[in-house]
Amino acid sequence: MEMGMKRIANECFFAWVESEIKSGRSVKFRVKGNSMMPLLRNGKDEVVVGPCDKEELKLFDVILFRQTDRYVLHRIIQKRGSRYLMQGDGVCRFYEECEDTDIIGVVRRVCRPSGKKIETDSACWRLESRLWLGLGGCRGMVLRVLNRLGCWLLFDESRQLGRKYYS
Repeated sequence: MEMGMKRIANECFFAWVESEIKSGRSVKFRVKGNSMMPLLRNGKDEVVVGPCDKEELKLFDVILFRQTDRYVLHRIIQKRGSRYLMQGDGVCRFYEECEDTDIIGVVRRVCRPSGKKIETDSACWRLESRLWLGLGGCRGMVLRVLNRLGCWLLFDESRQLGRKYYS
């Protein structure tokens, strides 16, 4: 475990996250799980989640929401009134639904291990998101191929920076 980091139960951690965001503050934490691959990488990328005005949420925003007894960080793929249809970038078959009352916050920034910070309202992030989601049902196949070939370095800026440096 990295220096300065400690393990706490998810329930305790997300209760704290929720209270911070409700108080108007943003919270930064490391992504856990593969459901948002390849744009958010398990154990590597950190996200800054902040308060949101539910009226301003847009398609393709990544939000933190409560679903039964767990917290999920997935992308909005459809909005119907106060209901949202959510899906992870690395998930092709399953969806979640949530009410606007289940939404805790929206991802404002992605922090890569290389130190690069990506604002989620930037044209680049929104384009990457739309292109990836535009693959539709092919995403699962692309993910399997990338996994088998070990091609996650395509999405790893620290390796790309290294290649640039050595070439």
